[in-house]
Amino acid sequence: METGVQANGERVDQIREYIDRMPSLSTTVTKVLEICNHPNTSANDLNRIISLDPVLTGRVLKLINSAYYALSDHISSLTRAIIMLGINTVKNLALSTSVVGALKGIKSHEILASDQFWTHSLSVGITAKALAAKRGVSGNEREDFFVAGLLHDLGKIPMLQCFAEDYATAIAHAKEVQIPLCRAEQELFGFHHGWVGREIAEKWKLSNGISECLGFHHEPERASKEFADLVATVELANIFTNKEEIGGAGDFHPNFTPIPEILSGLNLEWKDVEELKETVLQELDKAQAFVKTA
Repeated sequence: METGVQANGERVDQIREYIDRMPSLSTTVTKVLEICNHPNTSANDLNRIISLDPVLTGRVLKLINSAYYALSDHISSLTRAIIMLGINTVKNLALSTSVVGALKGIKSHEILASDQFWTHSLSVGITAKALAAKRGVSGNEREDFFVAGLLHDLGKIPMLQCFAEDYATAIAHAKEVQIPLCRAEQELFGFHHGWVGREIAEKWKLSNGISECLGFHHEPERASKEFADLVATVELANIFTNKEEIGGAGDFHPNFTPIPEILSGLNLEWKDVEELKETVLQELDKAQAFVKTA
């Protein structure tokens, strides 16, 4: 598939103008992301930043005390929460809730209903995290897989908002002729939601790993070596979620890269993925807290 931007300038300008109007992530979250890039960041460093933002503090504490984390004791101290969960997890909590919160005013469409979209996104995040665990990824790093999966389809939102009628046509065409939605997008618009996702990642200064997941989750072979496993895992989780029809993001035939190739690259078999179904469904109810809190 040709992934360059080939559309007329008007459509590209519409997308970029829409993204420019999207709310920026809060200054607090930007500082959290910056400080967490430093190897010697401590829980106290993170606490000092987050505690200055009552809304973010409330979101983090509400999530930490939700069923998703199933902690035995109620946590009222932000410092204690950071120490218990780890800096990387709290960073990802701050990022994911802020991104979802920034999109809360987006109007839903029948062709891509908001609740179905976020259920799909949560399932991809949960499955990616479970696959990472199965592959022996450390607990501290698994949250990166969850957040990348949660955010992977962000590029569809501006396309839907800017071109609702044409986007419905793209979804219907992809389903009818059994091709991936992003191929139908490319044919109709000259770009697809992966390109749009990377534009959003640039605006919000998201990490390189998340940016590559947004851009290449349908084509993991295009990812850099550093993030190849992350992108391939998110794509595998996306394929599983679509096959099981958990939620819906308009894509009924999502994969360009053959499934055996993706599995081989991750040293997995399809049965390893299927075995996660019950776990994913159980975790899905708990993970709704991410969207509800935001």
